Amino acid sequence: MSKIHLFFPSLFVILAELFYLSHADVGTAAHYRPPYLPTGCYGNDAAQFPSSNLFGAAGEGIWDNGAACGRQYLVRCISASVPRTCNPGQTIQIRIVDRALTSVSRPSRNGATMVLSTTAFGIIANPSASSVNIEFQQ
Repeated sequence: MSKIHLFFPSLFVILAELFYLSHADVGTAAHYRPPYLPTGCYGNDAAQFPSSNLFGAAGEGIWDNGAACGRQYLVRCISASVPRTCNPGQTIQIRIVDRALTSVSRPSRNGATMVLSTTAFGIIANPSASSVNIEFQQ
């Protein structure tokens, strides 16, 4: 009887770990080209852009009335409508500097969760794609 009492709690812990492996969200990413200034977060301040050029604009789902400004996200491409669009094993860290809806440069596709700089998008996916499916976490 005592073996059964130990089995079920152990099984519960194992199953809980298996189903709690990912802490990330999924969405879509598009890209945009210069000019990037002014931005919805920091105006004309060129110092807002990381030296790596890994930055992006927040879509409405993560904009949060401007609270997204300055947030950093880990982003990776998980799929696209065209096979082999994603660059496997590539995860980038981007900084939100703008709002996609009002960015000076228009996104390659409207309605994306985030719009990445050309540099950032090109690291995780083929730059000729207009959008990809992503996994991201803050």
